[in-house]
Amino acid sequence: MSNPYLIENCMHTNPATVRADATVYEAIQLIQAHRITGLTVIDEERCVVGVISELDCLKAVLGDVYNEGTAAGGLVADYMTSEVESCSPDDDIVAVAQSMLAARHRRRPVIKNGKLVGQLSCRNILWAILEYSGRQN
Repeated sequence: MSNPYLIENCMHTNPATVRADATVYEAIQLIQAHRITGLTVIDEERCVVGVISELDCLKAVLGDVYNEGTAAGGLVADYMTSEVESCSPDDDIVAVAQSMLAARHRRRPVIKNGKLVGQLSCRNILWAILEYSGRQN
């Protein structure tokens, strides 16, 4: 391994995803089932079109309760963030970690040739730093 501090060496290669036409309720079920803080939103070709977080889902649910509506049955597209910062499998872990800290992001989609190939989380970065620094007990 030439540079262990590359995203490809620590990213999750099969992240949970959701489609923009899914309901917020379906997104909540996936978040709960996978015990994660959010999902990458993809289209039918695995291109990233957004992200939806627990906070986005909470906003939808609270709006539902407050307005006596059906926000949780609303579409992911209505609550997701469309402007997504991503990274490449060839990017440096430290540089991406600094960017994630600055943006206060917990996860970042990993894209290669326009398609989702993985996801990087703070947990992945912490693991890689411990694993490759020789500081694990």
